[in-house]
Amino acid sequence: MPAAPSFDYHRPETLEAALVLLAELGAGARVLAGGTDLIDKLRRGAATIDHLVSITRIDELRAVRFDEAGGLVIGAAARIRDVGRHPDVVRRYPALARACSVMATTHIRNMGTVAGNIANGSPCADTAGPLLVHAATVSVARHGARRQVDLDRFFLGPKAVDLAPGELVVDVRLPVPPLRSGSAYERISARSRVDMAAASVAGFFELDAGGTVRTARIALGAVAPTPMRAADAERRLAGRPPD
Repeated sequence: MPAAPSFDYHRPETLEAALVLLAELGAGARVLAGGTDLIDKLRRGAATIDHLVSITRIDELRAVRFDEAGGLVIGAAARIRDVGRHPDVVRRYPALARACSVMATTHIRNMGTVAGNIANGSPCADTAGPLLVHAATVSVARHGARRQVDLDRFFLGPKAVDLAPGELVVDVRLPVPPLRSGSAYERISARSRVDMAAASVAGFFELDAGGTVRTARIALGAVAPTPMRAADAERRLAGRPPD
């Protein structure tokens, strides 16, 4: 049985305070949002840290909001359950709503966050595919600087993402879907419904006025080192009628 981990715990109440802390603490600090993966690793001795910075008290990071001009913004501390049940997500981003409703267990959906699901860098992250097909971007901040990263460039490898020490995912942003479009998500797991996905697929399709495919996006999970787009299939479907 590994010894109980020892670290300093910080709970800033503003985003700026969190960024200052992360800049001061350096590589020995980890961010806590839902903690469903990190806390388990700490208990098993699979990870060690010097400082744990909780962002759960930062109001702006818990928000899920939508408007017709800017689209959907999912704060870094927004719970998977809350994202999946948000009426604008259900109506406009059905692939994401389904992924949030079928992944893992009720406990993990109630505690975990969408941002944490992708920041963990797992190839089988359930929300990654729906976010990819809805052309999501990730807002990353460090003290004194911010940047936007296309999600398909955020994943670098298994458990590796474009996030440096001192940086924090602030939110995930999805553009407003076109009117003649829809999306869906399906997964299979090796042992049970609550197991990690053995394979998953998300699809997004936009049709033109004649009913042919104007835009096709397909994302696959758990079949490569990172969640990936099926670019060749997308090209083959574009300009053809769906059947």
